[in-house]
Amino acid sequence: MLEPLSASLAQALSGLGPAAAGVAFVAGLMRGFAGFGSAMFMAPIFAVIFGSAEMIATVAAMELAVSVQLFPAARRGCQWRIVGPMAVAAIVFLPVGRWLLLGVDATILAKAVALIVLGFVAIMLSGWTYRGDKGPVGAALVGAVSGTMTATTSVGGPPVLLYLLSGRDAREIGRANIITFYFVTHIALVALFLATGTVGAAAVVRGVLLFPFMLVGAWIGGRLFGLATPATFRYVALVILATAGLFGLLR
Repeated sequence: MLEPLSASLAQALSGLGPAAAGVAFVAGLMRGFAGFGSAMFMAPIFAVIFGSAEMIATVAAMELAVSVQLFPAARRGCQWRIVGPMAVAAIVFLPVGRWLLLGVDATILAKAVALIVLGFVAIMLSGWTYRGDKGPVGAALVGAVSGTMTATTSVGGPPVLLYLLSGRDAREIGRANIITFYFVTHIALVALFLATGTVGAAAVVRGVLLFPFMLVGAWIGGRLFGLATPATFRYVALVILATAGLFGLLR
């Protein structure tokens, strides 16, 4: 028992370095002052550093660690009639995303991650928002797309963010919905990847080791939030995301 654990720890440590720690720290800053974008920032860079499958499990483990802290409070404000069908559909389609992950060339996947991030930035900068009704059918469709994208690229957030943050719901409700959705789906994703042998425990251990850097960044980002308007920090976050996307695309 100790030997496999020590082997996983050694493998996880071998893939770490100042660059990975710095990426985790900046991702935390974004989560702290903008409230979104941490996974989208990490994915294009970690895909280059660790490889596609390892990156997905590492990012999911880090995001899950954040969600564990936020979920107890968020679940009380969650709109389960929307998040429930969305999460179920996402979990059902995670194996589809895993199948695509294993069948598509890693270089193509890395470019796809970068393009998704850049596409999300372009939509956010354009000011476009979804204006249709929110119901279980639409939520399930968004969840299916997100689940497939999450297991293939780890970047399943854009359709969920654009859907849940639209409309006239209070920001607190949108935030609770997003936290709850990520909490449920990231548990399922990590379990799927470990149970099927898609990745080893080292990828999850790596996420645990990097999480403190993200946590420190989130704490500092939260303190910085009061120094400028939310719109300013949102713009800064989008610029950072665009930089990460371009790095992944041109690397």
